[in-house]
Parts: sequence; structure tokens; C-alpha cells
Amino acid sequence: MSRSTTIKLPALNLSSPPRAGVPLRARGRSGSIVKVEEVGDRSMEEVLDRSTYVNINADWVNVKGAWLIHVVLIIFGKIIIDTMPGMTQQISWTLVNLFYLAVTYLMFHWVTGIPFENDLHGGAYDDLTLWEQIDDGAQYTPAKKWLFSVPITLFLASTHYTNYNPWLFAVNLSALIFVIIPKLPQLHRQRVRFLADNASGMATPLTPSFPNSGASTPLFEAPDPVNITEAHFR
Repeated sequence: MSRSTTIKLPALNLSSPPRAGVPLRARGRSGSIVKVEEVGDRSMEEVLDRSTYVNINADWVNVKGAWLIHVVLIIFGKIIIDTMPGMTQQISWTLVNLFYLAVTYLMFHWVTGIPFENDLHGGAYDDLTLWEQIDDGAQYTPAKKWLFSVPITLFLASTHYTNYNPWLFAVNLSALIFVIIPKLPQLHRQRVRFLADNASGMATPLTPSFPNSGASTPLFEAPDPVNITEAHFR
């Protein structure tokens, strides 16, 4: 017959703060599904690296003829698409709009850094897109206003020449929103991460670990094995 054992637990006082000798344990939260974080360093060192040399990767948008090239490429693309057999004006304008939005999104909002002479700027543009490099990140400049208005004007033209077809309007509008949102000043240097693996930086509230009670888990002696013989079955 086993004997009863009494275990004494220490009293837990919730009103007093944890003692200095008691370690604290915290469990980090899992990564968020959607996470918005800022990229780039706004320190004085980065400002000096950017201002040392002219960023020719983004300076071309302000040169003479850079604005007109958008109109030329749109007209040139429209002529090429119209030469395809069986092409209608509705599909043609929709394809022109989608192609222009896709190319400008990849060029202005997807690719980061500069493709040449990166060492001259000390890597200050490694995390920045072309849109964020234009005019040193200044907002509402003439170049950015032009680049903001071109896709909207092309969307209005494609909507008109597609005879306001609801399905084509929905496709063109969705593509326009997808390209316009990264141009907003509120999203400057902001990145939206989906299913981020790293922790969110916040942890669950710290809780004191329980100190040792001074008593170990009671141990019971195992009974001796019973020898079973043929006499037990008679």
C-alpha cells in the first residue's frame, strides 16, 4: 500500500513585483500575416552618400524629352497592337493600358537600387525604388505629378474607347489602382510584407517563473517482481 505524500507549494503574491533574482520568460509572437515596415536609413550619413554624386539612375526623368517619351511609347504600342489580325479597339486599348501599367510598375516600383555606379553612393539607394529616388524623395514635384497623371489619362482614354464595357472597366480600374497606390506619399519608403517570417518585435507580457519549491517529485519504490509458477494455475 502506497503512502500519501504532502507537497508544500510556496505562496504566490500577485500584488508584489517579481524579485530581482527570479528570471523572466517571454514568448515572442509569431509573424504577422501582413506587415508594413519602413526601409532605408534617414541618418545624416545616408544623406551625405546620396548627395555626393548625381544619381543618374533617377535624374533622367527631369531631362528634356523624358516626359514626351511616355506618349511616344503609348502611341507606338497602340500601332503595333492594332496590326494584329482580328484585334478590336476595345481589346487594343485595354492591352495598351495594361502593358503600360505593367512596365511602369516594374520600372518605378518593383526594382530597387541602381544598376550602375552603386559604390559611389555607398549603397544608400539599395532599398529604394526608382520612384523613391526621383527628386531625392521629394513629393509633389513636376516630374512626379506628370508620372502620376499619365496612367490616369490613359485609363480614362481606354475607358472611353472601350465604350464603358463594365468588365473591361473593372480590369483597367484594378490595374490602375495597383499602380497608383505605390505612388502615394503615405507609402513612401513603406513595404508591405505578407506572411513575414520574422517576429513582429512585440512579445507577450513578461511573467515571473516560479521558484523552486525545495521539494522534488516524490519517488515511489517499484515493487519486486512476482514469480509466477505452475502452482498458481492449479
